[in-house]
Amino acid sequence: MNSFFVINGSKMKRGLLVVLVAFFTALFVYTQTVSTTTVFKTDNGTRAVYSGKDGIALTFNIGWGDKQAVPIIEQLVSENVKQATFFLSGSWAERHPDTVELIKKSGFEIGSLGYAYVDYTDLPDDKIKRDILKSQEVFTKLNVKDVKLLRTPTGHFNEKVISISDKLGFSLIHWSITTDDWKNPGVDKIVENASKTKKGDIVLLHASDAAKQTSKALPEILNKLKNKGEFVTVSTLLSNGNIKTKLVP
Repeated sequence: MNSFFVINGSKMKRGLLVVLVAFFTALFVYTQTVSTTTVFKTDNGTRAVYSGKDGIALTFNIGWGDKQAVPIIEQLVSENVKQATFFLSGSWAERHPDTVELIKKSGFEIGSLGYAYVDYTDLPDDKIKRDILKSQEVFTKLNVKDVKLLRTPTGHFNEKVISISDKLGFSLIHWSITTDDWKNPGVDKIVENASKTKKGDIVLLHASDAAKQTSKALPEILNKLKNKGEFVTVSTLLSNGNIKTKLVP
């Protein structure tokens, strides 16, 4: 015996419309997420963004000391660099509120370097979360608002660290150019390393007291990079789109 199924055309059209709307909504959300966040997962593993498209993002890590930071901030201001990003250790920030305020008043962006100098890849989940949130508490007390960028204290991270930072609402930031200024290899070598920068790069520098040659190298670095692209914050660089990613082992 033959059986016949009658399909209501109008209901089918409405159903198809719902499916299409859902599909394109999901596609839109996905596209926006990829273009504005710094980490995401693929079939090949977890990836972190290390550079963008337009502009050059100068970033300065500060973990300890009170001698190098202010001269570097003042140099940037005197050279008319209006945008840069400072990643501050929470423990350092609470000991140097005046310098934190100077960074804010100078118009520079502030990101988190965690609270203590610890390797997140060696810590259990709860201690990683605790360190990140403790640093955030310090920034809140210092009236530093909208801290959404995180760089791990030692620069080391893995899929676990990325997942935790993402759940806490932070974008994990790496770099594409390191000047190795913390090694104090000499002013000329620091400038040489920085000179490799191209448009879209995130440049790692330090304003901690351990980096004794950075302030001396900075004028020449700025002079060499000015013609390569506009200096922007990390947030601006990421918002420009065309983010490049790096596979996390």
